[in-house]
Order: sequence, then structure tokens, then C-alpha cells
Amino acid sequence: MTLSRGGSLWPWLGWAAIVLIVDQFTKTLILGYYRLGDHTPVTGFFNIVRAHNTGAAFSFLADHSGWQRWLFTVIGIAAAVFILWMLKTHAGQKLFSFAMASILGGAIGNVIDRMMHGYVVDFLDFYVGNWHFPAFNVADSAITLGAICLVLDELRRVRRGK
Repeated sequence: MTLSRGGSLWPWLGWAAIVLIVDQFTKTLILGYYRLGDHTPVTGFFNIVRAHNTGAAFSFLADHSGWQRWLFTVIGIAAAVFILWMLKTHAGQKLFSFAMASILGGAIGNVIDRMMHGYVVDFLDFYVGNWHFPAFNVADSAITLGAICLVLDELRRVRRGK
């Protein structure tokens, strides 16, 4: 599918699919080989763990009764629809589209977790001493990378406009 803005949607959907596949594959491995709370030290600052996040980023709202599962699922689906529309209309803008496709793949990966399990599977645990950064996963990494790229894209756009 070639679009009027000079780009094809397919490479971006392909990237989103790669993010989604890697995310779900790694989560399947964790679910298959680890029990909740299990961990494997890898370095002096990194563990592989099995954690369940019923909330949003940094376990926001995780301690609530379960309604947040559906709220975050609906938000994820709405974001995916919006991102698909943005990709369709801006496929020729490479950094922007890479960012949006990264977020799309990550968002769908976490929505799948919420729908299948009622929580998001997290397994990357970085720490310093006794302080642990909240565990996260490939989907979260892709969403973060996408957000950083969106900021960079906007900074480039503003700089070009001067």
C-alpha cells in the first residue's frame, strides 16, 4: 500500500509485527520457565525475573480491584487505532513512523497480555544496590523507544521550521 505522503505503510506494520512477535515470544519463555517471583541474576545490576503488572507504567493503579485491566485494554486498543491512522497518513515521515510503529507493537503486546492473563508479564529487572527499577518487558522498551523518537522528531521539525 503506497500512500500519498510518499511512503508505504507496510514497512512500519512489519516493524510493529516484529516488536509484537519478539515481545510475545520472550513473555512465553518467561511464563514457561519461571514461576511468579523467580529470578536469575545476570550481572551485578540486572536480573531476569517473572513479575505480573496489573496496573500501567510503574505499576500505576496495580493495587485496585481489577477494573483497571479493562480500562488499560480499551486505552491500548484506542491507541492502536489512532496510531494506525497516523501511520497511514504519515508513512513517508521515517522517524515519526518508526516511533509510532514501535509504540503500536508494544501497545498491542501489552493488550494481548491483559486480555489473556489479566496482567502484563514483566521480566527485565535493573537495579543498583537494593533499589530496583520497576520490572519491564520488550513491549515497554519499544513504547519508550517510540516516545523518545517522537520527541526527537518534534525537535527536528521545530529546528527545520526556524
